[in-house]
Amino acid sequence: MKLVLALTFCVFACTANAQEKKLYHPEADAEKDIAAALKQAKSENKYVLLQGGGNWCSWCIEFARFCKADPKIDSTMNASFVWYHLNWSKENKNNKIFAKYGYPQRFGYPVFIILNGKGERLNTQNSEYLEDGKKSYDRAKVIAFLQMWSPRALNPKMYEE
Repeated sequence: MKLVLALTFCVFACTANAQEKKLYHPEADAEKDIAAALKQAKSENKYVLLQGGGNWCSWCIEFARFCKADPKIDSTMNASFVWYHLNWSKENKNNKIFAKYGYPQRFGYPVFIILNGKGERLNTQNSEYLEDGKKSYDRAKVIAFLQMWSPRALNPKMYEE
């Protein structure tokens, strides 16, 4: 009996843990979530980084793992962006949202869309340019991407003499 209880608990804990780690939520109201992210970004003088993809996408999952595992990338991300995982899956393709931002899925997944606090699209980035071979992402490329599209980098005062 104890063995059955232990196995049941283990299965439940593993299932709950796997569900907690989901980055993308097909059931989410992306339009509402992005509006909230924009509001937060505007109040914190940040941009919104939309990461289009799905839980089925190994490169999408790897990008999140890669960014959180590197303290420099994680701090750059947190200092400059509100990060939202925009779902694309058979359950919810979010066609209206992707169309609004110029069909970025044409680049494959993940795809990164940077919005300013007003919701204006500043950049769409193909993740291929941030990759390091067939395994993961290139640290220097990811840091440069985040820094070059940060609010600080796009502040006109940075370029006044």
